[in-house]
Amino acid sequence: MSPPTDVKEVVESEIKEWHFHIYFHQRNADEHHAALELRDAVLRLRRDGAFVAVPLFRVNNDPVGPHPVGSYEIWVPGESFVAVYSYLALNRGSLSVLIHPLTREQVCTLTSDDHEIRHAWLGASYPLDLGTLPVRSDEVPLQYASLKLGYSSTVPQLTLEERKRLGANVEQILRGEKEAAKAPSN
Repeated sequence: MSPPTDVKEVVESEIKEWHFHIYFHQRNADEHHAALELRDAVLRLRRDGAFVAVPLFRVNNDPVGPHPVGSYEIWVPGESFVAVYSYLALNRGSLSVLIHPLTREQVCTLTSDDHEIRHAWLGASYPLDLGTLPVRSDEVPLQYASLKLGYSSTVPQLTLEERKRLGANVEQILRGEKEAAKAPSN
């Protein structure tokens, strides 16, 4: 199956919210301390305006749900994804971070699985117990809708026509760049 290229379909399927799960070995005092320091740093940076990231109030000192070791969750709207990813990539130390999108398809047995197929890792990966997750939901699981970010955003998006004009402009600019691949003409 070829990846979609219909602009409308691609825009409408854009992922707007993410979870970052910080993992630590619960019996390793140094890792536990490092994980809590990283959490406090994220909270300070959110307070100071570096990005929007919302750690869940609890830290799981034992395996919980699909997570096989101690962990905590950070909700991140798409508007802050790059800033949070960059920060964690540079400052996670030896901790592992599971990153997965939030969509209607937390677990679907055939093709769409946020935790199994659409995930990424910073650091070493861990096997997940996917049997603990809910199956497909009719709604995207909204978190922190009061922030009006991610799926709850009220900011007007570019129209399809504006996106097409932007794309054409980028192609025009890149014609002069020898190293840039050219888009197919069809």
